[in-house]
Amino acid sequence: MSQTTQSPADAPSDEAVAKERGARAALWRKGLQQGLAFGTLVVLLLFFSIASNNFFTWSNISGILLATAVIGILALGTTFVITTGGIDLSIGTGMTLAAVMTGIVAVNLGLPLIFGVLAGIATGALMGLINGINVAYLKLPPFIATLAMMMVAQGLALVISGVRPIYFSGVPGFKDIALGTLIPSLPNAVLIMFILAAVAYFLLSKTVFGRYTVAIGSNEEATRLSGVNTNRWLVTIYTVAGVFTGIAGVVLAARLDSAQPQLGVGYELQAIAAVIIGGTSLLGGRGSIVGTLIGALIMSVLINGLRIMSIQTEWQNVVVGVVIAIAVFADSLRNRRGL
Repeated sequence: MSQTTQSPADAPSDEAVAKERGARAALWRKGLQQGLAFGTLVVLLLFFSIASNNFFTWSNISGILLATAVIGILALGTTFVITTGGIDLSIGTGMTLAAVMTGIVAVNLGLPLIFGVLAGIATGALMGLINGINVAYLKLPPFIATLAMMMVAQGLALVISGVRPIYFSGVPGFKDIALGTLIPSLPNAVLIMFILAAVAYFLLSKTVFGRYTVAIGSNEEATRLSGVNTNRWLVTIYTVAGVFTGIAGVVLAARLDSAQPQLGVGYELQAIAAVIIGGTSLLGGRGSIVGTLIGALIMSVLINGLRIMSIQTEWQNVVVGVVIAIAVFADSLRNRRGL
């Protein structure tokens, strides 16, 4: 019998072997981080279930999912930005401005509901576009560019609304965007979050958009030298993130049946914490949509559980702050050890 032997020409090169090993290591690290995040979520659920009999009821779980929907949609969008090595501090107040613009168009101007929804989404996209231009072309640090937009959005929401809530009680069907149930017992807001998560996963994992997002975060200069117009892609990435912010604004307004111009501050920290807990690196080059969803659930469960246990709001803020600090420290530790 003749024995087939592999010729040197057919043998995989050292570079190919190294690349394959690197890919396997990256998948292992990603799976490890998601596993740790999921384990943390399970521990929190068990702890609060034992601590309070009111925690593991469907009404409370439904409330957690509704709260997660808003934080989760914001976190999904900012995952793209953080994967590039950037940050977006404007998503909280930007969400509020999007909600206010939805109210202005649908309530004050009396236009059909679809125009109000589109106005809210377009507002978020415009803010993302401006953030992208400031970061990519004006070379402002993302922290400064989005901090400025955060203040602008907060001020505009108050000015445009006249510092008064805008109520949607006269707009039929608006509340159903968040609280309706196309799927029995599952609020539409949660369904929207899962649909957007699937879209975000596809964009980050299966498209050129996602590959360039990761490449820019890994090494923006090398990506630019390889012929990629990194400035244009950065603008696109921030704009896409802005679309998610606009959708979150519409969902929040529908959930409350009103646009509250003084809400929004603090949501950005919860969303960013959810992204980091889920395994996306603050230094860029690594992102996880599934991890972001798990991180958003962790934040919602933590906040809800503390309320169920009647922990004072001040101490709730302390605990959330500690969790954010731990998440950032863990991310820093992973990067130093190459995990």
